[in-house]
Amino acid sequence: MAIYINDHIYDFDFETALNELSAQRREQALKFKHELGQRTCVAAYLLLCEGLQQEYGITEKPVFEYGKHGKPFMVAHPEIHFNLSHCREAAICILSDKPVGVDIESIREYKQTLVDYTMNPDEILQIQQAERPDVEFIKLWTQKEAVLKLSGEGISRDMKKVLVNPPASLTTVVSEDNRYIYSYCY
Repeated sequence: MAIYINDHIYDFDFETALNELSAQRREQALKFKHELGQRTCVAAYLLLCEGLQQEYGITEKPVFEYGKHGKPFMVAHPEIHFNLSHCREAAICILSDKPVGVDIESIREYKQTLVDYTMNPDEILQIQQAERPDVEFIKLWTQKEAVLKLSGEGISRDMKKVLVNPPASLTTVVSEDNRYIYSYCY
């Protein structure tokens, strides 16, 4: 398994990077209304390209197909599993020979209505008792998303039950500068 992160979203030439994408990904990136969304979408794809070259020696631009709930897979290399995610601060790509899921989120204030809708009573208590409730909420949120992305379900089931029996391989990392959190599982 390999993880690639770019948390310097404005440190690459956007126009040049657009030319490095497949036509499919370029179209997807340009659908974002704001430059930040476009940049993070491009950055995630470039991380995938970097990972494919470094881990597998693959240099062609990946083209995606999508599973029932929208999980992407590579048409030319369905044996290579990957997952992408991005937030305001960073983009992340994970590659493996087994199914994987990853989510990255900026650390920010949360809305209590979202907590009530997505967290079970134990998780709510965990958030309330944390030294940094905002960080604790994002940790749990990224864990839930990673698990759902691993399975390919996306947010299609009761979010409160996602972590009742989490995979043993669930890992969460807070960035050194406390700007973002990511979780991954396989």
